[in-house]
Amino acid sequence: MDEDALSRILKAAGDTTRRRILTLLVQEGALRVTALAAHFDMSLNSVSKHIKVLEEAGLVSRRTLGREHFIAAELEPLKQTEQWFEQLKSVWELRLAALDQLLNAKDDDHE
Repeated sequence: MDEDALSRILKAAGDTTRRRILTLLVQEGALRVTALAAHFDMSLNSVSKHIKVLEEAGLVSRRTLGREHFIAAELEPLKQTEQWFEQLKSVWELRLAALDQLLNAKDDDHE
C-alpha cells in the first residue's frame, strides 16, 4: 500500500467542501469548474484550490475542451482506503476474538 497516496486521499476527503465536490461529481457526472463553483458560497479561485487537492489525490480528473475545464470523479483510489480500513478491522476482530477467548476461559475456571 502506498502510504503517501493514502495520506493524500484521506487529507483530500477530510474536508467537507471537497467531499461535497466529490458527491456532486458522482451524482451528476463531469461538470465544468464554473458549474461546480455555483454550488458553493465561495470564490471560483477557492473552489479551484479544492479541486487541485482532489486532483493531487487522484480523486478527480480534468479534461479541457477549449477554455472549458471539466472535472470528473475518479473513485478507484478510494480502494486504498477500503483496504486500509479492512486491515484495521481485521486487527480489531483478532483482538476481540482473543478477548472473548480470555473471558470464556475465566468463566470456565469459575464453574
